[in-house]
Amino acid sequence: MSHYFTSPEGPARRRTLTVTLRGTRVDVQVDRGVFSGDRLDPGTRVLLDTVGEPPPSGNLLDLGCGWGPISLALAQASPAARVLAVDVNERALELTRENAAAAGLALEAWEPAALLETESQLRLDALWSNPPIRIGKAALHEILRTWLPRLRPGAQAHLVVQKNLGSDSLQRWIAETLEMDVVRLTSVKGYRVLVVTGAHQSSEI
Repeated sequence: MSHYFTSPEGPARRRTLTVTLRGTRVDVQVDRGVFSGDRLDPGTRVLLDTVGEPPPSGNLLDLGCGWGPISLALAQASPAARVLAVDVNERALELTRENAAAAGLALEAWEPAALLETESQLRLDALWSNPPIRIGKAALHEILRTWLPRLRPGAQAHLVVQKNLGSDSLQRWIAETLEMDVVRLTSVKGYRVLVVTGAHQSSEI
């Protein structure tokens, strides 16, 4: 689990960005060395604009949080839930914490190995992610093997993946290898949103 996304490279160079997250405008801090460190990534925008409301309570996970747009949107929509922002990039975690605090939102930002060491039996009521496709299939599959089986029975993960970066093959891999129900919710501007449903008899973690 040492190769989740990326580690920050180069000195910090922060700036303020105003973004709209599911209809709410917020000012956030972004930085170099973090995924989509100068804008709201178009794939993330598709995810936020097309997925319905998250569960009002439970454990809601943003896998690969970057500077926090998905985490912030989850915390806005479900203030009674426990929102978990996960990334290996310490700069990303710091930005997510600060952006949440500035917006008056409650969430927890974790390095993935630390979270699972602390809560080895963690179960998820929702998972939203713009996963790091460019790290390669082996590393991506390792991430999904780690987190998707943690969905509670009937809980859903929403993953946004570019069609030309392998969304269709990823959908097949989830169905065939993880043996989980997965369907395509939508396809917008070359981005596909996949919905994975937790098995009714979850595999042992």
